[in-house]
Order: sequence, then structure tokens, then C-alpha cells
Amino acid sequence: MRQGFHGRATAWLGGLAFAALLAAGGSAHAGNQKEEEMADSVRLALSNAIADTRPPKPAFRDEAARVRYQQWFTEMSARLKKRLPDELSRTEFLESAWYEATRAGLDPGLVLGLIQVESAYRKYAVSIAGARGYMQVMPFWTKVIGDNDRRKLFHMQTNLRYGCSILRMYIDMERGDLYLALGRYNGSRGRPQYPNAVLAAWKKWEFNPVAVASR
Repeated sequence: MRQGFHGRATAWLGGLAFAALLAAGGSAHAGNQKEEEMADSVRLALSNAIADTRPPKPAFRDEAARVRYQQWFTEMSARLKKRLPDELSRTEFLESAWYEATRAGLDPGLVLGLIQVESAYRKYAVSIAGARGYMQVMPFWTKVIGDNDRRKLFHMQTNLRYGCSILRMYIDMERGDLYLALGRYNGSRGRPQYPNAVLAAWKKWEFNPVAVASR
């Protein structure tokens, strides 16, 4: 599935050119999520997900999963060091990103790539449209599924919780089509630039446990 989405995205030359410019400049490309009608059951599920404030402590089904997580953390911490030089902040960020991504059934590398495109890892980034934080969540979401406190979107775990939950909802709405879901997340559904940029960034955060283990 991962390769299928990427293959579809790379067919768009304009999107690839945009992704290359983004990678070279390191700038954020925040979009404008749109408030959409949703079923009460979807709204309730999202509200419950946001309201769950358990700390991001990983739980592993077996020892192999625990070792794989440790390998992932070590590798991602090294890659992220230039962007987040403070070790404590970087540790808290990666623990939360992994927890929220896996909790929502997302690849952590996808989430890291999306954050790179959306905010360039700036915790207090604000777009022209008003989107906030690492995952550039629009403030209206705090009213739709939260407690209407938009200030919380600058809280790391809260921002990641909103962003991952919203992206998961869009993937489900698009019946698993990540390309269209990414466009919907950015408010640009059907246009290639944003999905291609995120898919290109995702490749930079892919994790190969075999390669890590052999070092």
C-alpha cells in the first residue's frame, strides 16, 4: 500500500518539482483544513480520541517489538537532532509522535514527514489561514471535537493527538486512499503538490530495523 500511494504521487511532475523546492528550502507548507459535515458517530469518536489524555507511554506486545521501538527511537533522534537540538524536548517529541501515530494506525514516518511539510518542526508555527502547531491544526477543530480552547493546539501532545486523529478520519473517509486523504488534510483535495510533498518527506523518515540492527 505504501508503494502504491507513492507511485501514484510521483506520476505528477509538478508535485515532484514542488517537493524538491520544499526540501531545498526547508520551509513549511501549511494548508487550510476545511470544516466539513460529519456523522454524529464520527464526531463522537473523534471527541473521545481527543479527550483521552493518557501519557504517551509505549506498550509492546513482545520483546521484539520493544527492541524495534528502541531502534526506531535511536535512529529518529539522530536524524532529528539538528531540528530539535535539546535532548529532552526531542525525546518527549518522538515519544509522543510514535504514540499518537501508532494509536491512530499511522506510520510514525508518515507523521514525521507531514510535520516537516506542515510546520518544519516549529511548535508555535501559525499559518496565514490560522492553522497552529506542529501538525498545523485549524482552530475550528477545538470547537467541533474539543473543549473550544484553541490555545491547547500549541501543546505538543494535544497538537499531535488532533493531527493524527484528523488524518486517520480523512483516510477512513477516503476509503484508505492516502493521496486523497492528504489533500483533504491540507484543504487541497485533488491537487498533487501537497500529497507529493508529504510522500517525499515520508521517505526521509522511513525506518529499516534490519539496517539499524546491523550497525
